[in-house]
Amino acid sequence: MLIACQNAAFGYEGSTAVSELCFEVNCGDYLCVVGENGSGKSTLIKGLLRLKKPQSGSVLTGGGLSPAEIGYLPQQTAAQKDFPASAYEVALSGSMGARGILPFYSRRDKAAADENLRFLGLESLRNRCYRELSGGQQQRVLLARALLATKKLLLLDEPTSGLDPNAAAEFYNLLEKLNRGGLTVVMVSHDITSAVKYASHILHLRKKQIFFGTTEDYLTSEAGKVFVGGENDD
Repeated sequence: MLIACQNAAFGYEGSTAVSELCFEVNCGDYLCVVGENGSGKSTLIKGLLRLKKPQSGSVLTGGGLSPAEIGYLPQQTAAQKDFPASAYEVALSGSMGARGILPFYSRRDKAAADENLRFLGLESLRNRCYRELSGGQQQRVLLARALLATKKLLLLDEPTSGLDPNAAAEFYNLLEKLNRGGLTVVMVSHDITSAVKYASHILHLRKKQIFFGTTEDYLTSEAGKVFVGGENDD
């Protein structure tokens, strides 16, 4: 077990955004968090990152995992998309959390950033300005950045939002490859079709937990039949 929520609830200024959270993320899982807009998905991710304390219940970590070892790929803002740094510099900044008070990047940090860029097919874009890259290329750079922070657990918040279908498919294939290599993935997604295609487990929220289990069980559950069916009807 890497993370476990035990009857946890999270919210803002006394108002509860999501509650009744009881689930585990184990090594090697690929968990997709789904639900309508405003269902508490992004709030949960902040809770797992320890950026929010639970209003009630608890969030436990295991497997030697610390919050500093979680790779995180957040939703991008317009300002972040216009960031004036090279792809390499953005990827390298992923090591900042593990460096602590050390003022300089180590040789190991730099080698790992280059290795991540190579792995994600970005070697030729190493010195390109981040803001000049396509949306799909930017997301892969941010994935390289997140991978520099972790060997165990990757959290992603709507990583394919705004990407064209080809770029989104490429991104999902990269995540699948990483997961098969042993990296645990927790991803918030509005794309239920891809969620049930790639994920091993589904967590469905509607301001509270209404389903948690394997993708196979989700597809035969009442929540899954309604939500997946509704997506296919659009």
